[in-house]
Amino acid sequence: MGTKEKKKPSLGLAILPLVVMFVVLFTGLVIYSIDIKILLLICAAFTTILCMILGYTWKEVENEIVEKLAKAFPAIMILITVGLMIGAWIVSGTIPFLVVIGLKIINPKFIIVTSFLVTVILSVSTGTSWGAAGTVGAALMSVAAGMGAPLPAVAGAIVAGAYFGDKMSPLSDSTNMSAIASGTNLYKHIGHMFYTTVPGFIISCIVYVIAGISFASSGEISQVDAIIEALEALFNLSMPVGLLLLVPPVIIVAGSLMKKPTIPVMMISSAVAVLIAMAVQGFSFSTCAASMLGGFKMEMFANPAIDLENVAKEVPNLLQRGGMSSMMNTALMAFCGFAFIGALTVAGCLDVILSRIMKHIHSTGQLITITAALGVIIITVIGEACVTFLMLGGLFKDEYIRRGLETKNLSRTLEDSITVVEPLVPWSLAGVFMTSTLGVSTVQYAPWACLCYTGVIFAIIWGFTGFGIAKIKKGGDNYEEYVELTGKEL
Repeated sequence: MGTKEKKKPSLGLAILPLVVMFVVLFTGLVIYSIDIKILLLICAAFTTILCMILGYTWKEVENEIVEKLAKAFPAIMILITVGLMIGAWIVSGTIPFLVVIGLKIINPKFIIVTSFLVTVILSVSTGTSWGAAGTVGAALMSVAAGMGAPLPAVAGAIVAGAYFGDKMSPLSDSTNMSAIASGTNLYKHIGHMFYTTVPGFIISCIVYVIAGISFASSGEISQVDAIIEALEALFNLSMPVGLLLLVPPVIIVAGSLMKKPTIPVMMISSAVAVLIAMAVQGFSFSTCAASMLGGFKMEMFANPAIDLENVAKEVPNLLQRGGMSSMMNTALMAFCGFAFIGALTVAGCLDVILSRIMKHIHSTGQLITITAALGVIIITVIGEACVTFLMLGGLFKDEYIRRGLETKNLSRTLEDSITVVEPLVPWSLAGVFMTSTLGVSTVQYAPWACLCYTGVIFAIIWGFTGFGIAKIKKGGDNYEEYVELTGKEL
């Protein structure tokens, strides 16, 4: 029995699975609220049928999916370890301590810029933009309203600060997903983002200071005080214990600077956090283990003197998170996304589309510009970051390597054009959440969320100037892939 001849798809046929994806995701998410993983599997099934029409077998599709998952598996392991670490950091009091530090720096005279800085601290230390906006962000909006501050400006500052952490924190699922999609080391990805994020951070601070410099008030901050008091009642955060609570994040920073393996460093940080939780916070090892597995729960407080019913309502939303199981949804998302991307790769759709695009792309600046433009367009159309990461990562990864560019350039551009742009899309889940939580429409707060669009601007500028662009070097992370794709040695 002869082997069926394999055909190369035409441009129209290559684009068809992407059109189907847009229709399926938009219809399923917006109209019927179907879980996106099911929708991705539908897209994968359609594309697999296309593969078979073109002459490929299921085994070839399966092998491609497995190969992509194998390359992504170390990053998925990191993602799951992040969930474990968050659970450990909460039960130890580390995250509550960082939150209290952030809240205590609020200056009513500069409510806009301090709202930005507080949510930056909280989102970086917790890795969740929604958690930062839904807890401290909501409290800050109440404070701003009581002061008579301009609410769109405060909301924009909160969104920008919240997504600073979603972009830069190793605890963030979007940061991990961007690294997974582009095949980049997590900490090298984060380090590379400083080139585009620091300028945006500085510009944001300047804008918020200027905007609020004429605004001064001694308004009430009782809602923020309630959160601080609740956290200090639930955990031992007093000095010098507070310095001990900073040891777990210091281990992460030190491990990153010393370029030590990510997972062992995270495990050491988590182990130290567990010891602190038992020695300082009085939790049992079984409680710590439960927090690391399933996330922290308010009922884990065993002290009968603690009145959980009267704790500030924002506190449970802040603390009840983490755990390895919390990351399984994102891991499953990666699996379903790679099923679709793997089938696209086998069919040759990505090669056909990319070859047509690349005919007009001659410089690094143009390559980064088209990557960023597609990121903004796709996240605007479908409003789902994880899918956009996986699609563009699969589309552009090999092209960046062929051109001698490290994949961390790609992962950074994905973050700059997807992660921080998502909350500016009114119909995205992020946009809907921010609007409902902060009480300000997306259109009103978007002009003030400076950090959410400066990243794209600086990514393009650095692409054309060459500043902050990492080239592949002999022995570097992407060197072997470069040799394999180009047949050349540096």
